[in-house]
Amino acid sequence: MPTLYLLFSHQITPEQRADAEASLGVSRLEALPADLQALFSNVPPDLESLHEYLQPLRQWLAECVKTDDFVLIQGDFGLTFSLVHYCIANCLGTPVYATTQRQSVDAVQPDGSVITQRVFRHCRFRRYEQ
Repeated sequence: MPTLYLLFSHQITPEQRADAEASLGVSRLEALPADLQALFSNVPPDLESLHEYLQPLRQWLAECVKTDDFVLIQGDFGLTFSLVHYCIANCLGTPVYATTQRQSVDAVQPDGSVITQRVFRHCRFRRYEQ
């Protein structure tokens, strides 16, 4: 059974875990090691290029991910684009992302200000397409 590798900055929710098992048929979820998670979650905005910065993540993917696995990739746009492309080009699993339904509730305060609350609910995993 395939594994879902988690390359994103949040904790997976129970709803996402259940969906991954049901819709993707995964039997195991694998998070990044702590050092790579820190790298993934803290991309320096002043870097001209991410090529060298992403090398440890590419190496981990190449060592771990098999063809029938899935890779949840969501983060910095440039990082996400590069890693999705890397997975596809090297047949390292199927890159996916989580889709959500967003609900917004505005509450007008006594002083006339507005507080907006946003609620995100997981809907499904979607494959990246070219």
